[in-house]
Amino acid sequence: MSEAMPADIIVGVDTHKRTHAAVALTGLGARVAELTIQVGPAGYRELEAWARSLGAVRAFGVEGTGSYGAGLARSLREGGHLVHEVGRPDRRLRRQQGKTDHLDAEAAARSVLGGRATALPKSGTREVEMIRHLKVARDTAVKARTQAMLALKAIIVGAPAALRERLEAITGKMALVRHLAASRPGPLTTTTASAKAGLRALARRWLDLDAEIRSHNAHLGQLTERCAPEMVAAHGMGTGTAAEMLVLVGDDPERIRSEAAFAKLCGACPIPASSGKTSRHRLNRGGHRWANAALHRVVVVRMRTHRPTLDYVRRRTAEGKSKREIIRCLKRFVAREIFGYLCRPPRAACPEQIAA
Repeated sequence: MSEAMPADIIVGVDTHKRTHAAVALTGLGARVAELTIQVGPAGYRELEAWARSLGAVRAFGVEGTGSYGAGLARSLREGGHLVHEVGRPDRRLRRQQGKTDHLDAEAAARSVLGGRATALPKSGTREVEMIRHLKVARDTAVKARTQAMLALKAIIVGAPAALRERLEAITGKMALVRHLAASRPGPLTTTTASAKAGLRALARRWLDLDAEIRSHNAHLGQLTERCAPEMVAAHGMGTGTAAEMLVLVGDDPERIRSEAAFAKLCGACPIPASSGKTSRHRLNRGGHRWANAALHRVVVVRMRTHRPTLDYVRRRTAEGKSKREIIRCLKRFVAREIFGYLCRPPRAACPEQIAA
């Protein structure tokens, strides 16, 4: 945000499920007024009108733009306001000054005024938001399917000996699941019947979840192919990595200022850790951990089957680099490649290309 004028108004908002607390500051940091609104379109209009009545609104700082503050952030952006995403309040200041909703809102406004909160929130109105919704449903279904299979195997291990021996003779996971889903336990008068009933319920649950996951994968494949076809086709990436990175970037790739900023967002850049006469860096353990895991999977696949990556690993190994150091370097390269797919604007065609 450019330097605020003394008469400008900066509004900080502390968001909650049913109410939002707002505090307005001048460009010099003086507290002007506070307000509490109900969550909803009427409350958002009330907040906007209140802010305008105080003066020229420079910017809004909103907490939780990905959760409770999502609706407010979208409403303010649609109204033409500049909205900044504010992180969690400083815990040290909370311990010193106490906590109320309006104190948190004031801290949000001061973060914007001081230039600490500069990130722009995701719009959440286009195809990437659709990918996020489907990915949440798919990931939870995958987790539930794994739990169902673990429970099924646990029952088989402790089942009556005759039943366990019959089931262990069936080869193949799908054959076993379909056999159990079609079983008929009969009256629940014995432990064998109860074990069959439990196994049938778990097997049918597993099959339902498997069908749901296949449906989500098909829809995600279509959406990612539409949003980032080059990335989906890149070696070692595919739909899963593309969906993860698209959700990370959001519908507004211009939010990511540079390739270095994207690498930091993925936790794939070194962090300065120098002091006194010591000058060094350490591994960045921050950033989006799922995105970092996606980078790691791409690197592992390429280290097995990608000829340029294999040549790079051979060369760096000859230089004395360890496997862990090589993987760190490759993750940064992959992050740079993904930034090019998702965030770098396409190059304009030269006149010769147009003529051709």
